Amino acid sequence: MSLARRERLALVATMTEAGPAAPTLCGTWTAHDLAAHLVVRERRPDAALGILVPPLAGYLDKVQTEIARQSFAQLLELVRTGPPWWSPLRPVDAMANLTEMFIHHEDVRRAEPGWEPRQLAAADEDRLWKALRAVARTAYRKSPVALVLANPAGAEITAHRGDGTPVVLTGTPSELLLHAFGRDEVRITATGDDDAVRAALATDRSV
Repeated sequence: MSLARRERLALVATMTEAGPAAPTLCGTWTAHDLAAHLVVRERRPDAALGILVPPLAGYLDKVQTEIARQSFAQLLELVRTGPPWWSPLRPVDAMANLTEMFIHHEDVRRAEPGWEPRQLAAADEDRLWKALRAVARTAYRKSPVALVLANPAGAEITAHRGDGTPVVLTGTPSELLLHAFGRDEVRITATGDDDAVRAALATDRSV
């Protein structure tokens, strides 16, 4: 079973336990809202375009509001089963949904006080490192300082080129990936000039 599939099932289990009103790291969204988002993304490609195309955001909001009228249990079942047979996401689920499922699983976990990072298998961390390598430059494109991402094994990714000594963010691939996708509830260390570190950590990492 792919890591994306395992994270999907774990996300559904975590949301089931948390309940529909549970907070998430996705702004004001509850777990119910997040489930509706995932259903729209996989089953309403006409509306999902609004995630990346601002002029379509209003239509996306309208469709997501309609989808959210379904019960939490219904939404979770749709999330659990994944993209339908006709979805362009279905044949590439293991790749296209890896970061989506992992990050949103942590969005639910880390919205609760007292959270702790999960201890992932080395093979899973390696897969997340590859995913991080694919998105790092885009995620940190707005960084005002040079930035390098480093994992405990000593591997590095140049996330943003710039003048001067780069700020180095160090952590497991899973923690760095979460940070790259805009989450601040992470366990990483930052080294470098104090002002540069503050600037790097405050970088807008939105899409």
